Amino acid sequence: MIRVMLVDDQELVRAGFRMVLGAQPDIEVVGEAPDGQAAVEALKGVGLDGAVEADVVLMDVRMPRMDGVEAARRICATSDGPKVLILTTFDLDEYAFAAIKAGASGFLLKDVPPAELISAIHSVHSGDAVVAPSTTRRLLDRFATHLPDGEARGKRDADMLTAREREVLLLVARGLSNTEIAGRLHLAEATVKTHLGRVLAKLNLRDRAQAVVYAYETGLVQPDHPNG
Repeated sequence: MIRVMLVDDQELVRAGFRMVLGAQPDIEVVGEAPDGQAAVEALKGVGLDGAVEADVVLMDVRMPRMDGVEAARRICATSDGPKVLILTTFDLDEYAFAAIKAGASGFLLKDVPPAELISAIHSVHSGDAVVAPSTTRRLLDRFATHLPDGEARGKRDADMLTAREREVLLLVARGLSNTEIAGRLHLAEATVKTHLGRVLAKLNLRDRAQAVVYAYETGLVQPDHPNG
């Protein structure tokens, strides 16, 4: 059973997600909070009989008292804390990017189809990062033009990668899954995982989500030229 906590200042939004998730046999909504501060406190058990024990937190970005970015940073700072999935809209892209840098495992648009939301929760719970959906790729492309210019640093760091590792990084940045990358490069999926692991280690990146942000932020991938 995957335990999920909902964090959003709009009660109707929480109710909608609760209805969708409550219909799943392997997902249980174990807590709700109207803002980031309340979420952090609930997970720590502040003012309650016991802490809310969640595996995945669906976190809105813009909320009163404490926004989703700061809440994600505090939650992800604990080694045994839940995974955080950021919920955003197109006009809040910069917050989603900041949240991933703070430790969130990915982000979804608030109008995500139910099947995609459920799939994302399963992916994050299993240790993957949510970077594959086409909506995420479009969001990344839209925001990449506003990222700081890190092109020089990115090219310098990328010199540490082999040609194959760089190929894998660029395809990850485009939102392809390991299976899709394996098919594209005619490799075994296990080989793709090995290459990606080496990329993360060489560039000192935490996970797949940070690899996507890194590729865009450093200019290795450009919005108008997704192949790098």
